[in-house]
Amino acid sequence: MISSILVYGLVNSVILALIAIGFSLTFGISGVANFAYGGFYLLSGYLTWILLKYLGLPFIVAVFITIGAVGLLGFLIYWVILLRVRGIVLSEVIATFALGVGMLEFFRWKGFVTYEFTLPYFKKGMLLIADVPVDYQRLFIIAIGLALVLFLYIFTHHTRIGWSFRGIAQNERTAISLGIESDWTAALSLAFGSAMAAVAAISILPLGIISINMGYDVLLIAVAVGIVGGLESVPGILVASLILGYAQIITSMYISAEWMMVVYLAAIVLVLTIKPSGLFGKFKELEERV
Repeated sequence: MISSILVYGLVNSVILALIAIGFSLTFGISGVANFAYGGFYLLSGYLTWILLKYLGLPFIVAVFITIGAVGLLGFLIYWVILLRVRGIVLSEVIATFALGVGMLEFFRWKGFVTYEFTLPYFKKGMLLIADVPVDYQRLFIIAIGLALVLFLYIFTHHTRIGWSFRGIAQNERTAISLGIESDWTAALSLAFGSAMAAVAAISILPLGIISINMGYDVLLIAVAVGIVGGLESVPGILVASLILGYAQIITSMYISAEWMMVVYLAAIVLVLTIKPSGLFGKFKELEERV
């Protein structure tokens, strides 16, 4: 039992981190809470399926096309929609949420609701880890999660775009005074966040069918992990993913799998009550704002 909790808790934690990191990256850099995130996630799954099913493209080609297309869509959405409401927080939330719901319900309207919509495993088979059977897809998810975190660190610390990301995130006005273009950086952050949603979808969706309601679940997961860890903090996202990932597995094993989603809601309420900025968040607490 303990071995199962340790192994599947780690897998679940990496899944949560993969889902949440793109949402957190966009918010941490641009301050835009991309509530269309679940729509981008499902769009990535369906687009990959279409490229494989109808165009017969090789899997790796379909993957790169999907990641590029979804990233480009995020970039365009910033310039077409979000630029008009930038800085008006409620309008940003409403615009992105409406866009996300529109994408999800469009797929429902087009009939993308049957069990035929699945993505292939990267590699079939499994192995035993501490006497716990783990399929190769979950091992790939762990590897992809670690690789993505390493890529983000190298990218943000050793590239010009990464430096502009960090500059805008730390102090937007100072960054602008040094010649960093705020809107371009924000648009790129939305593109990167959307592309990461695609990476998460392509990695995770082979574990089950592609379901419309999963888009809403993904948004809830991204928000919950972000709130617990601190929306603008990648280390916070990783720690929060571990906490919630293991909490879910323990809840599933000792109480009921039906209570797993309650863990997110309880975590949101608890953290907002005790430390609204999250475990690693840097936003001002109430006593600092008044």
